[in-house]
Amino acid sequence: MMKFNILGPLEVLDRGIPCTPSALKVRWTLAILLMNANRIVDLGLIIEEIWGGSPPRTVVTTAQTYIYQLRKLCRPQGRDVILTKAPGYVLLLGEEELDAQEFERLHTEGDRLLAAGNPEAAAERLRQALGLWRGTALADIPVGGVLAGHVAVLEEMRMRALEHRILADQQLGRHRELIPELRLLTLNQPLNEWYHEQLMLALDAAGRRSEALHVYRTLYRRLDEDLGITPSRPVRDLHNELLSGTVPARQQFRAAAARAVEQGLRARSA
Repeated sequence: MMKFNILGPLEVLDRGIPCTPSALKVRWTLAILLMNANRIVDLGLIIEEIWGGSPPRTVVTTAQTYIYQLRKLCRPQGRDVILTKAPGYVLLLGEEELDAQEFERLHTEGDRLLAAGNPEAAAERLRQALGLWRGTALADIPVGGVLAGHVAVLEEMRMRALEHRILADQQLGRHRELIPELRLLTLNQPLNEWYHEQLMLALDAAGRRSEALHVYRTLYRRLDEDLGITPSRPVRDLHNELLSGTVPARQQFRAAAARAVEQGLRARSA
């Protein structure tokens, strides 16, 4: 079985043995086909992504040569998976052959389990989905205008999966386990209010309210100094609840998770 991985540096495995093309533009061509797996890719799109507005006179022949090389490489169980379909090519792959498709399946399953009130199973599915990532999508490809949008969508899905896994763990009362992870996330993304909000909730649930209040003060200062704004209404409301000792109970964690997941499922099905 061949496996194609794009959630990190591009990687091709044939029965577990690496066989990733070494030539950059051949890998780049494969990346375009993989990002559009099971959809026809116009040859002109490949040329635009790799050569931009200054393609050589022989660009069509060169691109066809790259496709020929990939056809020789990509033959799981001896079957041809790169087919010529006007006006270009299509790479036919099953869900288990491309990590991005497997990620999306696990992400959707996890979201549905969370919306259905099963946070334990949801957290496990979402952990499996996030475990497929090995770094930034197509980290070793000089992504151009065509691929940039696809990479951005994948990274957005990755962030949503992480958020929903955190919500599932909050529901399960894993507040102490979440604190180190949330601290790192707030350090890496100091203007992300949602991560700060979840850290405040986890700290309070762990009996560390003074630290939760300190997180709010830190966020307030950063937003004021960097952007000239104050925290959003939900974060301000949480701060007031911390001061008054009326932080939402676990059933409200559940309601918040269900709303977030349902919004995500609707967005992906639109």
